[in-house]
Amino acid sequence: MSKSIIKKENIIDLVFIIIGSFISSMGINMFLTHARLLSGGVTGIALIIQYVFNIQAGILIILLNIPLFVISFLKLDRKFTIYSLVGTITLSVALIITHPIANVLNINDKLLYCLYGGVVNGIGFGLVFTHNGSTGGFDIISMIVRRKYSNINLGKISFAINLIIVSVSAFIFGLSSALYTLIAMYITSFVLDNVVKGFNQRKMVLIITEKEEEVSKIIMTKLGRGVTYLYGEGAYTEVNKKILYCIVQSSQVPEIKRIVTNIDKKAFLTFVDATEVQGKGFKNAL
Repeated sequence: MSKSIIKKENIIDLVFIIIGSFISSMGINMFLTHARLLSGGVTGIALIIQYVFNIQAGILIILLNIPLFVISFLKLDRKFTIYSLVGTITLSVALIITHPIANVLNINDKLLYCLYGGVVNGIGFGLVFTHNGSTGGFDIISMIVRRKYSNINLGKISFAINLIIVSVSAFIFGLSSALYTLIAMYITSFVLDNVVKGFNQRKMVLIITEKEEEVSKIIMTKLGRGVTYLYGEGAYTEVNKKILYCIVQSSQVPEIKRIVTNIDKKAFLTFVDATEVQGKGFKNAL
């Protein structure tokens, strides 16, 4: 990597991508493979081959991703490609390392394997995606398609691909396993979305006060957050006002309430959930 890429935030991203990939591998090996269930995307294809031909999924994931990464290096952003390469290699190696734990649990309940596999897998992938990474496979295809055909619904494409994987699973392993796989995929997706939202959760604050200069100055100096003036007019009073607009961490909400009420007890505050905040002081664009 070049010096421009090796920064503190990049190191943190890579550490979480590695941790997330290991967590996902444990969810797959400890729960999903024990019940002969599948994950989505390339990992799902690798698991099908593993079950049929007894070739470890970790090896297959690397092999299946080689042509995709060649295309990614040629067509996509270098940083995304490097992050995805780290995630893919880590997941593959972790699946090989954690392969023996597939027989640690011995519970005669496929539903439990399905539920816990989906949760652990979702947590792992959530950590990877939260830190701008991916585990290769169809994520690379999605990025390429998005760049060339922006009007295509990638969610539908992903769903269609996973539906094909599940259909193959039903044909080879039976309808029961396919239905359990669908449940596991749904839970993985649900947990992943909530992990991403949890890490990126911020609060948008709108403040109407008679002491806007004083309030904005304290917010900028004590909380280190930028403040923007929006200009509005009271519908009843017809008085022009400066409305303070600010994005803060969720943990800073009590402090901003205290700051504003100490300065102006009649101030009007509105807090709105905000996700995927990018810019100075928050998450940088990939």
